[in-house]
Amino acid sequence: MAGLRATERRLILANVDRPGYTPDIECYLRHGGYEALRKALRMQPRELVDEVKASQLRGRGGAGFCCGVKWGFIRPDEKKPVYLICNADESEPGTFKDRPVIHRDPHQLIEGMIIAAHATRSHLAYIYIRGEFPQGAKILERAIEEARQKGFLGENILGSGHSMEIFVHRGAGAYICGEETGLIESLEGKRAYPRIKPPYFPAVLGLYQCPTIVNNVETLCQVVHVVRMGGAEFAGIGRPNNTGTRIVSVSGHVNRPGYYEVENGAWTLGQIICDLAGGVRGGRGIKAIIPGGSSAKVFRMGEKVRLKQKQSDGTVAAKEVDILDIPFDFDSIAEAGSMSGSGAIIVMDDTTDIVAVLNNLNHFYAHESCGQCTPCREGSLWMQKITDRILSGEGRPSDPALLANVADNIAGRTVCAMGEATAWPVQSFVSKFRDEFDAACNKAQS
Repeated sequence: MAGLRATERRLILANVDRPGYTPDIECYLRHGGYEALRKALRMQPRELVDEVKASQLRGRGGAGFCCGVKWGFIRPDEKKPVYLICNADESEPGTFKDRPVIHRDPHQLIEGMIIAAHATRSHLAYIYIRGEFPQGAKILERAIEEARQKGFLGENILGSGHSMEIFVHRGAGAYICGEETGLIESLEGKRAYPRIKPPYFPAVLGLYQCPTIVNNVETLCQVVHVVRMGGAEFAGIGRPNNTGTRIVSVSGHVNRPGYYEVENGAWTLGQIICDLAGGVRGGRGIKAIIPGGSSAKVFRMGEKVRLKQKQSDGTVAAKEVDILDIPFDFDSIAEAGSMSGSGAIIVMDDTTDIVAVLNNLNHFYAHESCGQCTPCREGSLWMQKITDRILSGEGRPSDPALLANVADNIAGRTVCAMGEATAWPVQSFVSKFRDEFDAACNKAQS
């Protein structure tokens, strides 16, 4: 994995690769741990919410929704209990940014959760962790017990009057549990069928039909730094509406695959791939880039996208740029036609069989569909069968158009975003690499 580099802007990962750093509470305290919590407990919940709003912190789990706004949905006079859930179900293919924090700096997450609980008036929190992270679950349970023994959890935390408990809940390794309402259903002991929104917005009707805040691991860790430095200072990092740092997971055909923490929008895709990840192995060319986990739409090397850019005279104009020159932040990647999602950049070199890549993704999504919605349940399997057919040498000239048609009839027609996660790779791969799909199908006919 990547080590600490001077070119990064490390906040969350500052301790992760620090020589001699251990995940116990004494080491965390020696490095300033729980000082942000002490500061937060001297503030009123509304002040904390306003501070996070001022930071412009956006959720790092994929959707990029404003964290402070989400917290503000909890009403001060709420008569039902309020629950806080940490989504540690890191299941998006290509994503491995939360696990190093859980394994090597777990108290940073615990501190962020206690602060978030104080802000949202929650007294009970859960960490929903992916089933394939058994060691991570044990580390978190040990860290929670250490925090409790030091008075950071339990009754009347540090004499503040705020009481709170955290429990670790292990999932069974289902991709759909990364969706917040599917996660809530699973936490309640039911099949992880996502809920219809509205009315089941978690902040209104979440866990046990009570107000619930669901935040990702990275988001909750960012909260520690928002409180430590103040919302205004945090907002000065990165770009407007894209503040703070972002952990990116770079994988695929690169020389230095690993996790990196960069200032939001200060790095382009090309700089992350070439300068941080060491460029493509063997000096080969790049063929394709997935910028935000396997569900994000793919970019083809050589394509141009139009982005709005501020000119020297202060005006904003659209400019055509190469995909390697796209700033890596929420808005720029979205404007270019994809999403930064979970921050997982997957690089494919010029030897990559694009049809085989899509077939691999189709197998994953067909397997992971929860089955609640017919378009997703049936369509994902149809698309898998079509790419299976093409790879087996039995493709038909009509198959690329059929693939696109099936995907078009999934996206936007399901209860949750699993439909888009299933359809977007197919839509973008077939559209961007139609020549390769046509060639594979025509070869089968010759």
